[in-house]
Amino acid sequence: MLTGWRYRIVAFAGTVAVVVLAVVFANHPVLQELFTSHVPLFDRLEPQVLEGWSLGWAVLLSVAFVGGALFPLYKPQPRRVLDTVFLAQKRVLVGGLALAALGYFKWSHRLPRQTLVMVVALLGIAIPAWFVRIRRQPQNDEGRTLIVGDDLAQIDRIAPAIDAPVLGYLCPSIVAGIRERENPELATDGGLALEYDGSETVEAAGRGVDRIGSLDRLGGLSRLEDVLLEYDVDTVVLAFREADRAEFFGALDVCHEHGVAAKVHREYADSVLVSESDVGELVDVDLEPWDPLDHLGKRLFDIVFATVGLVAFAPLMLVIAVAIKLDSPGPVLYSQDRTAGFGETFPVYKFRSMVPEGESATPTEDEENDRITRVGRMLRRTHLDELPQLWSIFVGDMSVVGPRAAWTEEELLLEEDAPAWRKRWFVKPGLTGLAQINDAKSTNPNAKLRYDLEYIRQQSFWLDVKIVIRQVWSVLEDVIAMVRR
Repeated sequence: MLTGWRYRIVAFAGTVAVVVLAVVFANHPVLQELFTSHVPLFDRLEPQVLEGWSLGWAVLLSVAFVGGALFPLYKPQPRRVLDTVFLAQKRVLVGGLALAALGYFKWSHRLPRQTLVMVVALLGIAIPAWFVRIRRQPQNDEGRTLIVGDDLAQIDRIAPAIDAPVLGYLCPSIVAGIRERENPELATDGGLALEYDGSETVEAAGRGVDRIGSLDRLGGLSRLEDVLLEYDVDTVVLAFREADRAEFFGALDVCHEHGVAAKVHREYADSVLVSESDVGELVDVDLEPWDPLDHLGKRLFDIVFATVGLVAFAPLMLVIAVAIKLDSPGPVLYSQDRTAGFGETFPVYKFRSMVPEGESATPTEDEENDRITRVGRMLRRTHLDELPQLWSIFVGDMSVVGPRAAWTEEELLLEEDAPAWRKRWFVKPGLTGLAQINDAKSTNPNAKLRYDLEYIRQQSFWLDVKIVIRQVWSVLEDVIAMVRR
């Protein structure tokens, strides 16, 4: 992958070339004739082919405005593919609007309307493709790797297993439970003379762990994002003593946000979702199990589903709100912090179905819970208490299909019964899912986890559609059964 000024030069030069080709292509007589003859709204215009200075001005203005709008993309910075595409398209649109302003003010060197529209449309495809292309790592480029963790012994052990150049490592400024080994001969090489025993806390910087072998310490865990951007890191190797701790998933979250690949030592891969095809000592962490196009389709499906649901059920939600207020004292909506991707939290809103006191994190069946109100029992049987979650889907905190978002307090109890519970954090939580349609509840966390992991491995747009259809059918059956009773 290109870095530094090489990346900036190639990015800008490629942008100029793409813009020039787009203007020349849009100015071709054949394309002008086709566009003004078959495209609605433009079929009343006459083909207008620019020549000489007019064409030169059109090329120069397009390069200036579009090239200037794309300035933030010239800096090498880790980004996910979809983020790169959307940012490039947005910047192309900004440049196109600037060019359109010339026509609005009737400047003498404005682009013909049909030419401008064709140029923006072509660049909306070509420019994102160009920036995605130059961000891809060539096969002969080993990339830049960073080790992040709190286990100094593990860092020392896995560093030789990394084939790519290692920039250094990040570890906390205070490392818990470090003591010098009793053998003084081993206390001569910084971090090599340290091991964990959980007995005491000392400052890492004061114990010679600013360097482990040939690796330099680049800072603490809080500097991860800054180091990724500063050094344009390709891969992060995680070396935490416990792979299910908050700092571990926090590092995964940063890597996912910036499109940086993450690896973990095979011995510490039990609590994460790893690539099944890896056979080496270091295995890839599946930060984004979805294919980019499937991911885009899933998000569009979520927005459409939530929008239709919010509009269609608005009158019903008003009736439910009135019924809740008449049935028992307390608020209409109930809010609770739930766990999202990589351990982040977000508030989930539901129609209140219980008396608002004495909440317990221990999962229980509805039949055993005497806090559920009369209206609440009906709402739970018909799943109507979850209608407000359509808003969480609309804003992107949840998806229509995915592992059910668990209460943050409940997660601690569920992890005791299902140690691999945090593997569910690799996808966005959902309103329904494979576990929900198979009636696997939090009272049986192992069965629930098994279904959730099966969904993560097999997830696709069509699987989502099948799950939604089964869930809708199940809700209808519950509604019919309640009406009959």
